[in-house]
Amino acid sequence: MNNTLSDIFSKLLDFHTTADLLSYDFVQQAVLAAALLGLLAGAIGPLIVSRQMSFAVHGTSELSLTGASAALLAGIGVGAGAIIGSVVAAVLFGVLGSRARERDSVIAVVLSFGLGLSVLFLWLGPTRAGSKFSLLTGQVVSVGNTGLTLLSICTAGVLVVLAFIYRPLLFASTDPEVAMARGVPVRALSVVFAVLLGVTAAFGVQIVGALLVLSLLITPAAAAAQLTASPLRAAVLSIVFAEISAVGGIVLSLAPGVPVSTFVTTISFAIYLIARVIGTRTRTRRRIPVPA
Repeated sequence: MNNTLSDIFSKLLDFHTTADLLSYDFVQQAVLAAALLGLLAGAIGPLIVSRQMSFAVHGTSELSLTGASAALLAGIGVGAGAIIGSVVAAVLFGVLGSRARERDSVIAVVLSFGLGLSVLFLWLGPTRAGSKFSLLTGQVVSVGNTGLTLLSICTAGVLVVLAFIYRPLLFASTDPEVAMARGVPVRALSVVFAVLLGVTAAFGVQIVGALLVLSLLITPAAAAAQLTASPLRAAVLSIVFAEISAVGGIVLSLAPGVPVSTFVTTISFAIYLIARVIGTRTRTRRRIPVPA
C-alpha cells in the first residue's frame, strides 16, 4: 500500500526506527558520504554562484546521467560512468562557453544532445526500473565501501586543488577582464574549475539524483550569499548549510522510507528562505538613517 502524506509525517517522529536504522553499516556509510558531499558542495558552491554558473551545474548534473546510463548499458560501474559524463560535460562547457555571453547557448546545445543520448541508452539498457529511477533521484544507501573510498579520495583531491587555485580563481570569477590583464590564466582556470565541478556534480547525482543536484551545489551557497559578502564567511556558511541539508536529509528520510532528495531539497530551500529574510532585514536596518 502506498504511503500517504499523513503516514510520512507520523513516521518522521518515529525516532526509535531512525536510531535502529542508523546502527546499520550501510546507513552509516550513507551518512558519511553525505557529509563528504556536503563539504565538497559547500566549498565549491560560492564560486559557482560568483561565476554565474548555476545553469552549467544543471547541465553538468544532467549529463552525468548520460555517462551513468551508458555505463548501465555497458554493464560497468554506474558511479564511474557518472563521473566521466560529468567531467566531459563540464570541460566542454568550460572550453566552449568561456565567454559569458556564449555560455547559456553552449550549455543548451550540449545538454539537449546529451539528454537525447541518455534516453537512447536507457531505452536500450536493462529493464531494471529501480536502477534507472535512482539515476534521477539518487540512491545514497548503495554507496558502499568502494564508493565511499572513491568519494573520500576525490573530495580530498578537489579540496586540495581548490585551495591551490582559490585566490586566482576568485579574482577571475569577480573580474575576468582585469584578471586576464594582470596575467591570470583565466581560460586554464575555467577548465580546471570545470573538472572540479564535474567531479562534484557526479557525486551529487548519487546522493540526490541528476534532477535535484542543484539543491546541494547552489542553494546553500545562495543562502550564504544572502548573509555575507565576505568570500571566506560565505564559504564557511555554505559548507554548514550543505552539511545540514545533506546529512539531515538522510536522517529524516530513514523512518518514512522517502527518497533522500525530497528532504535534502526541502531543508536547503528552508535554509535559503530563512537566510533571505534575515539578509533582507539586515540590509533594511543598515539603510535606515540614524537620528542626529
